[in-house]
Amino acid sequence: MSTNKITTQKVNFKVFRFNADEDYLPYYEDYSMDVTSEEVVLDILNRIKWDHDGSFSYRRSCRHGICGACAIKVNGRATLACKESMTTMLEYFGNELTIEPLSTKRAVKDMIIDKGDFWEKHDAIHPYLISDVQEHPENEHIVTPEESEELLDSDLCIQCGACHYACPVVEINEDFFGPAAFAKAYRFEADVRDDAHTERLLELHEEKQGLWDCVKCFECAEVCPKEVNPIEKITKLHQMLFAEGVATSNVATRHAVGFKHSIEKHGVLDEGQLVLYSEGAGIVKHIPVAFKMFKKGKIVMPWNMPKSDNLDEIQKLVKSSSTVKF
Repeated sequence: MSTNKITTQKVNFKVFRFNADEDYLPYYEDYSMDVTSEEVVLDILNRIKWDHDGSFSYRRSCRHGICGACAIKVNGRATLACKESMTTMLEYFGNELTIEPLSTKRAVKDMIIDKGDFWEKHDAIHPYLISDVQEHPENEHIVTPEESEELLDSDLCIQCGACHYACPVVEINEDFFGPAAFAKAYRFEADVRDDAHTERLLELHEEKQGLWDCVKCFECAEVCPKEVNPIEKITKLHQMLFAEGVATSNVATRHAVGFKHSIEKHGVLDEGQLVLYSEGAGIVKHIPVAFKMFKKGKIVMPWNMPKSDNLDEIQKLVKSSSTVKF
């Protein structure tokens, strides 16, 4: 028998409202409710609809964290409404909470958004196994437990879109595939039965839409309700680009190589040399910024470049962690 005491707290909710068929601009409505420690965010959405305004709209389905339909944002943090407890939300943000859809600019009605761009990016990376299998095979294609573990739980993604709409690059670059698509691409790139490794990697290598436009902010890892950790898969795909010989010399790949060389040589990052190595002649356009960096001490002359006191140890770490040839 549970001995946990149910507690109640007064919470003020500022809720995003918008109906594309009727409203010119979105607005917010305030609701004040007593919230118990047993409730999840989805319970609050239900109570707003049932007790305050029957026109309030949102998506929901399984209520078990499996389908991803009820993903929204609370105080700007993407969350799966059926999984996130109100106790956690109150610990994070206090008793003033703002509830919004995953993307306010894609809102159709209240919490419901048009996820067309999400599914287009998802489909663009060929999210299925591509293999020239026999029509009537005589033997089963066995996948060992070790080979299965290489998927790194990427197959657990529920396509909720939380990471996609939390990504700052998606917000400003309509061509960028996004973390969910990359995680799905890794799921098949890591599958030993797939025969389209190079073809899929070539698409992921394209500038503006591909892997190199990821800014490594880790937002996707923070918001994923299934702990798929898309940034880990993005890093793995970067390594695959080099391992498969797909990576070509461009600003992005030279930046990756230059970063490694700088750490290996100094134990710390030489930001001035990194830009020079990455951009080549294109560095001319960065001269104004370079002057500002120099004044702030971000650029050091080569003869004054310091070296880490633990350089030997760092070089050993770089060597041991370099699994592909740059």
